[in-house]
Amino acid sequence: MKKSALLLITAAFFMLFQQKANAQLYKGAVGLKFGGYENGITGKYFLDQSAAIEGILGFRSKGIVVTGLYEIHQTAFNVPALKFYYGGGAHIGSVGSGYYKRYNGDDEFYDKNSLLIGADGVLGLEYLIPQSPIAVSLDLNPRIELGRGPYFDIAPGLGIKYAFK
Repeated sequence: MKKSALLLITAAFFMLFQQKANAQLYKGAVGLKFGGYENGITGKYFLDQSAAIEGILGFRSKGIVVTGLYEIHQTAFNVPALKFYYGGGAHIGSVGSGYYKRYNGDDEFYDKNSLLIGADGVLGLEYLIPQSPIAVSLDLNPRIELGRGPYFDIAPGLGIKYAFK
């Protein structure tokens, strides 16, 4: 039931925001990402008018994770500085032994160092503050963990970036 609801919400977002993308407001950005899984350093680069790649070097308790995402950006609510974005990618990393909280409410104990590898999604909004190089984003990050799973989890993310032309 939860998966069906998530699928329905995602489809609704695509239909609401599906419109022709206009020129991106910046070419690239670097900044910080605060997420449900890791906090880290992020970099984004636009490949063309609406497609971007984003890399995240995330740090968590006793671990590190590298995530790569391909994102599509479109104008949201007819506000040029506000972009709706969605996409997917993958992650790889490792964590040490200990208890880890999942956002679905289940805690898990890792008795040894563990490989993390899996698929990631992203669905969010990004706002480039007018007359400044600062972009702020808020997103949802669904993740399928294969190395310690398989299991599905979803967490929020908050980003702040310095954008350059």
